[in-house]
Amino acid sequence: MELVTNPKVTDVFNNYPQDVQPQLLHLRELILGVATEIEGLNKLEETLKWGEPSYLTKYGSTVRIDWKEKSPEQFAIYFKCTSKLVPTFRTIYKDIFEFEGNRAIIFKLTSKIPENELKHCISLALRYHKVKHLPLLGA
Repeated sequence: MELVTNPKVTDVFNNYPQDVQPQLLHLRELILGVATEIEGLNKLEETLKWGEPSYLTKYGSTVRIDWKEKSPEQFAIYFKCTSKLVPTFRTIYKDIFEFEGNRAIIFKLTSKIPENELKHCISLALRYHKVKHLPLLGA
């Protein structure tokens, strides 16, 4: 898989507070790892959307990650709010994740991320346009 990275993404990661950087870099690693496991995903673009690290694929829906000063104790992974992604995640993982509307999965800075479940969500997002017609996105 080819990773095309906007160099400004590194600046954004470097400007997060020291206690936040490891968590967001870990989310980045999970996204990149999932992308390498998806058959037929040949290119992943890492760029900035709304100033947030964002990941785009040809057949996927954009995945963004960020931490915001107004909620300093948490960080999030964001999905397109008009997609079926977060409603599907809420159906499948309602007892595992905390959600923000139809756009995000929220994590506390001090909590351990449920990696297998999150990797499944990331995989569905990166393949969204191939699975959006399936019940529960084929989950």
